[in-house]
Amino acid sequence: MKVISTNPATGQVNKEFDTFSKEQIDGVCRASREAFEEWRGLELSDRTEYMKKLAIALRAKREEYARSMTIEMGKPIRQSLAEIEKCAWTADVYADNADRWLADEIVQAEAKKSFVTLQPLGVILNVMPWNFPFWQALRCAIPSLVVGNVSILRHSNSVPISAMAIENAFVAAGFPPNVFRTVITDHDEVKRLIRSKFIDGVSLTGSLEAGMDVGAVAGKNVKKVVLELGGSDPFIVLEDADIQAAAQKAAESRNVNSGQSCIAAKRFIVVKSVADEFTRSLVACMQKQKVGDPMDMITDTGPMANKKQLETLEDQVKRSLDVGATIACGGKRMQTNGYFYEPTVLTNVKPNMPVAKEEVFGPVAPVIVVKNEIEAIKLANNSSFGLGASVWTKDAGRGERVARAIEAGMVYVNSMVVSDPRFPFGGVKASGVGRELSRYGLLEFANIKSVVIK
Repeated sequence: MKVISTNPATGQVNKEFDTFSKEQIDGVCRASREAFEEWRGLELSDRTEYMKKLAIALRAKREEYARSMTIEMGKPIRQSLAEIEKCAWTADVYADNADRWLADEIVQAEAKKSFVTLQPLGVILNVMPWNFPFWQALRCAIPSLVVGNVSILRHSNSVPISAMAIENAFVAAGFPPNVFRTVITDHDEVKRLIRSKFIDGVSLTGSLEAGMDVGAVAGKNVKKVVLELGGSDPFIVLEDADIQAAAQKAAESRNVNSGQSCIAAKRFIVVKSVADEFTRSLVACMQKQKVGDPMDMITDTGPMANKKQLETLEDQVKRSLDVGATIACGGKRMQTNGYFYEPTVLTNVKPNMPVAKEEVFGPVAPVIVVKNEIEAIKLANNSSFGLGASVWTKDAGRGERVARAIEAGMVYVNSMVVSDPRFPFGGVKASGVGRELSRYGLLEFANIKSVVIK
């Protein structure tokens, strides 16, 4: 089977890859298991030193790695460069904090000595999507490797160049062989990998349907699993918000990665008294977005990653217009080569419309008007998802109160939601189970072992 990397801005083929045979995949698994025995035995200081070298290796080929993302999934090059830097920063954060985050926890009990220690599980399979090719793979792998696990990456077949480049970054950093490997497979092989005796845990970022499939197989085989399954993040604008600042960040958040981000703002819930002002400002900000060649440093919004993504977005907008939504700006694909869609604002949106109820991956901002704060919170929580949320108010105390009331894994007040290696990343409800990043990300694929000495 061939895996084809295609440039979504031009439709041209970048490169073709052969999928790994079953024998090759099994060989990678066996080699990873052998590498684990050596890697887990290293001092933590040695593993963190490798993380520092990884940060250096990523920065050394920043332009090359960024270009691979841009030509494979259309991410604007400015954002691709920032993604590589974020990955390097994350390696630095874990190198700097691992001693503290992995320190034994002393427990006072009726014994000579009692403590809780964290030890690795083994070989962790990372099943990753196309939208943040480096970041999503490394935000999972870095904490896992620091604990002492080894990683096998099964990346989206939309980004095979990036997938192989990530493995090459570990090689360039001088990691021992097979501590991090990439495999290119068809979808059926993922379940076989999870069932493999060599795999001890699996982390997936992807759709709800993919998460349910992976979770079912992992559960049946008693494998630890972490799932990040997307979101429909509310962006709440209260009547005392700085409207212009909120509108600018709303446009930025809705268009990050051309709208193809799990934590992009997706439902703009605005109190009625400021709805007209906010909508006018949001339209103006969306119309200022520079859409075009993702290799151009001035581009804000690139193409959808593939034809299917574009067609899904068109369908979601059409079905919403059919039941009463109206277009304030944008609203259609652009008549050019590639899979481009205009930055769009929809008004008269009701909570049961597709653009408000489904996860929308693209630069479409639905504005939903509510009476007050109470109704805003109720609507924000009326979703099967619970990944991130953003609240806008000049009253910090009020912002904290609303943040505590929202059912989400992350809430930012007067800021767009971002992932940060110092904070846990993940959601509730259909947005998934488990956490990545921070100390909490270390705990997911660790044996949390109690030791009591009497």
